[in-house]
Amino acid sequence: MHQLKGWQGVPVRPYSKLKGPSKGIYWQLYVILDIYSRSIMGWRIEDHESAELARELMDEAITKEGVDPNQLTIHADNGASMASHSVAEFLVNLGVRKSHSRPHTSNDNPYSEAQFKTLKYRGDFPERFETIEEARTFFAKFFSWYQYEHHHSGIALMTPADVHEGYAEAITERRAEVLKGAYQNHPERFVNKVPTPPTLNTEVWINRPSEEEMKESP
Repeated sequence: MHQLKGWQGVPVRPYSKLKGPSKGIYWQLYVILDIYSRSIMGWRIEDHESAELARELMDEAITKEGVDPNQLTIHADNGASMASHSVAEFLVNLGVRKSHSRPHTSNDNPYSEAQFKTLKYRGDFPERFETIEEARTFFAKFFSWYQYEHHHSGIALMTPADVHEGYAEAITERRAEVLKGAYQNHPERFVNKVPTPPTLNTEVWINRPSEEEMKESP
């Protein structure tokens, strides 16, 4: 069950390569995403991939959110930074559970893939970034928009901030009242039924375990 202002599960996209000013130059984008609310828990852009950077980002995000690490599962791809011994040891010491994408399965994390599709299909996403500072400025604006303005189809057309901050139930109730009023005023516009707003899923999964595996887990 999702804990408000906490995380149900956290995919870490340890890095996504952003094209720099010329061929062969890339900036590395690290992102932590709560899969329930689709909220951005942390991000950074650096000039190299590093297990230490990934570890620092997770530590900062956990501290900032004030979350009990024992409730977390980190899902990551199989990149060198997230598969490293230092990150694995760090997560074990925190009590954080860890899972990885299946080998050679690039779309094993649909939540991160959806976020990056939203990013790359925006008209203002540049082909290249001239400097790392330019990339950081662009993503600061993008993630602010994504968090507070983007009404996501996967979370009942709410913003990630709405869900993460615990406003989803109140928003759904207000929407239901508006729809009820519309039906009462113009029932002919509807098919013999009071319209209802979309609702959030009660739980979400990446690679959901079988019933037997769930019974065996502590």
